[in-house]
Amino acid sequence: MLGALEAAQTMRERGLRPEMPIEVVAFCDEEGCRFNKGLFGVRGILGRLEEGELERTDKNGVTRRQALIEFGCDPERFEDSVYKPGSIGAYLELHIEQGPVLEALGQPVGIVTGIAGPLWLTVTLTGAAGHAGSVPMRMRKDALVGAARIILALREIASRNPDAPTVGTVGSLKVFPDSRNIIPEKVEFTVDLRDIDQERRDRLESELMETIRRTAEEYGLEVQVREDTNSPPRYCAEWIKDAMRRCAREIGLEPPELMSGPFHDALEMSYACDYGMIFVRCREGISHNPKEFAAIDDIALGAELLYRTAVDMARAGE
Repeated sequence: MLGALEAAQTMRERGLRPEMPIEVVAFCDEEGCRFNKGLFGVRGILGRLEEGELERTDKNGVTRRQALIEFGCDPERFEDSVYKPGSIGAYLELHIEQGPVLEALGQPVGIVTGIAGPLWLTVTLTGAAGHAGSVPMRMRKDALVGAARIILALREIASRNPDAPTVGTVGSLKVFPDSRNIIPEKVEFTVDLRDIDQERRDRLESELMETIRRTAEEYGLEVQVREDTNSPPRYCAEWIKDAMRRCAREIGLEPPELMSGPFHDALEMSYACDYGMIFVRCREGISHNPKEFAAIDDIALGAELLYRTAVDMARAGE
């Protein structure tokens, strides 16, 4: 956001008058952690909210509608802020890499080629509770053991091709009744599967689903799988990458080009217009963590490339 503001302010200070309007935007709730559905703000302005989305609940049973009202918003006026189709010419985004590639290459910035498509699932396994001391091992329907098998299988599936950028993660696990001496009756866990190749991701998803089915059958468990997010990979526009390459050379940079594993607001904007992204090196690839750090000099280079690319794209004239 600050990089975009700096780019717009620099245009103003230098007396540049772009031939098309340039807007600076900050979207809310990109991550979607609270309601298990990300990119809420950007989907809102594009009119791409799903049916029933405002009734999604958080872990405390609060709906998204309630949360918005408590924040001072009016959910009934969403349509007032929706951009008209075709009204957005292009979209640029500056972001830290959230990965270790640029640091490993010794490069301050990179040009993004595309964003991997995230598939989010919530898997619920239900077995039978029982006393940990009295139910023989062969007679148990232990939901946690089944979940453990599936979680390990996900890692194996996502790691099979070491040259592919496929990643699979289980980041949340809930065990019921969550007691030391009771066999777990129910386990709910999340699955995050991502890849830049849609065909490969679909194939791995099918393999995972078959593993879930077989595991449930083997351990005598009931299974439910809910799809929370399913976005195909989206690639950056070649003409925008060309502009970035030209502008990078002007300031003595030859940025490497790399894909984004994390999704960004740009993923959703790609359905409304062409988009491009610039990555800034971050220490050890750490993000969403108090240790997250990017050097001021690297951020400045990223902001400079953002500014020059925006001017190039808007064909600004003095």
